[in-house]
Amino acid sequence: MMALEVAEAAERRREFARLLGEFRRTPVLLPLGEQDAPLTADIEGIRWILAFSHEEALARFAIERGEGSREVSYRRVLGARVLDVGVPVVGVPCGVILNPGSEDGMLFPPVAGIVPDRAAVDLP
Repeated sequence: MMALEVAEAAERRREFARLLGEFRRTPVLLPLGEQDAPLTADIEGIRWILAFSHEEALARFAIERGEGSREVSYRRVLGARVLDVGVPVVGVPCGVILNPGSEDGMLFPPVAGIVPDRAAVDLP
């Protein structure tokens, strides 16, 4: 049983690496809040930049928040730029949530290998 668990864990790591690579290569939508800054959510000591893979996902999120009747401003940014530039400038532990509130949502936490080392919370 142990070998099966190790193999399954290795497969999950490979799948996450594939999804991370896809996110880094793909433009995402960042809804803008106050002062045209990307919309964020603070959850248990981590600030999360909210990102969306397409306009429909962003529209669903706005409707769920009760903001479906107003126009949502957003910026289209390459996923790699969000992780490599956007996360470190926040100045506090920060990750990215892709498609928050949806079944296909994904977390990119502020750890080594996902964000730059200077922004990773798991490094000294």
